[in-house]
Amino acid sequence: MDPKQAAIIEQINQKYLDLDQNPDTHLEGLVWAKPITYWDYILPEALLSLQIQRTTQPDEMVFIMYHQINELIFKMVLWEIDQVSSSQNIEPAFFAEKLRRISRYFDMLASSFSIMGDGMDPEQYFRFRNTLTPASGFQSAQYRIIEFASTERINLIDQRFRSDMDPNAAPELAYEHLYWQAAGKDHQTGKKNTLIRLFEEKYKALFLSKMEAYHTTNLWSVFKQLPDASRNNEALVAAMRHYDYTVNVVWVMAHYHAAAKYLGDAAATGGSDWRKYMHPKYQRRIFFPGLWSEEELAQWGENI
Repeated sequence: MDPKQAAIIEQINQKYLDLDQNPDTHLEGLVWAKPITYWDYILPEALLSLQIQRTTQPDEMVFIMYHQINELIFKMVLWEIDQVSSSQNIEPAFFAEKLRRISRYFDMLASSFSIMGDGMDPEQYFRFRNTLTPASGFQSAQYRIIEFASTERINLIDQRFRSDMDPNAAPELAYEHLYWQAAGKDHQTGKKNTLIRLFEEKYKALFLSKMEAYHTTNLWSVFKQLPDASRNNEALVAAMRHYDYTVNVVWVMAHYHAAAKYLGDAAATGGSDWRKYMHPKYQRRIFFPGLWSEEELAQWGENI
């Protein structure tokens, strides 16, 4: 056995000893193990079995697959954010690289809306959309968690209530005033439509726990805790700004224009007036407000 092989065997041996396992048992198991294949690793058959149409309209398949791809990308985004949130003594280069990765994911999402915007027959869309009520893409739990993980919850409060809200308000109070509650909550009566009610029955407990978990570990809080030299790092600031604008203006408006093409003046499938909470100039969702000039903040979402 050459020295390199011996060193590898020793590393394997030590790995299993550290786990209080018999290394010989694991090594013998390798003799009988099957070689890995692409289909064992990626599981394409399982993945491709998840597209279940509710209608006979062919373009419904485009709609289903596109939204499933979105959810996979959202998982990638959260995977990168959590590496920042859980890091100790984070370096600007590491932080910036994670933000660049996240931004690339959202850049792809923004440019991909043409798949739906230009890729579905309007007549087919209006046939199958009526079978989806009250479901809505609004009900993506991962996207809501991305928001909690990106910024302090005060920045996600409905614009009408933000100035009066304590930045450290309890998650339950903040939750009831999040900007997207405008999709189905009457703030005067407290009544919520079916879209919101079903969403909360499924995910509210998770959302409250995530709001608490990310209270001081969201991207904006982590950035503000960095030393002055790190907060002034040009590459990191540029990456923060790109991510903020891409998610809250470019991607949102790509979604907005795709919805407008098909819906016109109609309500979304969940029954909401989607313009009230989607357009950035109304709710002014800004993850990192301290990185923008007063002029930039005043014109947020106006010119796209």
